[in-house]
Amino acid sequence: MLKYFAVCAALLSFSVPASAAPVGPDAAACRPGSGANAIVVSVGGLKARVGLLRVWLFGPNPKDFLARGKKLRRVELPASASAMDVCIALPKPGRYAVAVRHDTNGNRDSDLSDGGGFSRNPKVSLANLKPAHKDVAFNVGPGVHRVPVTMLYRRGLSIRPIKSS
Repeated sequence: MLKYFAVCAALLSFSVPASAAPVGPDAAACRPGSGANAIVVSVGGLKARVGLLRVWLFGPNPKDFLARGKKLRRVELPASASAMDVCIALPKPGRYAVAVRHDTNGNRDSDLSDGGGFSRNPKVSLANLKPAHKDVAFNVGPGVHRVPVTMLYRRGLSIRPIKSS
């Protein structure tokens, strides 16, 4: 188990390559040489290039994770590709958690066709849609760091990534 966490920490510590072009209102913070503290949330596996993509940033307090009004930052963009890099400026290095939602029809309501995902890609099920903060929280140091998120969608009685063809 310790080896698993060491691998996850190593993956989160990679800096974003100069060729990346993250989007969102904080995109300037993710540009090389910006000197900002930021994360690039690499959202993969969107099932459609329509609707809205929402990315929420939460801080280190487990009680604040997914609680109404407790997010540090929210970025909403049109879902324009099957994978998107979304930049989120951070107030400072520290411990954070990310939640992502794909509102496939853009109606701002939760529908069965909508998808979601979290930092560190925990398993979720219909019985447990909200993972614990400890399962999604990650540490970031100064600079810009990549946080991969694989989108999950309901398929029958399970929740899993969309299989690519």
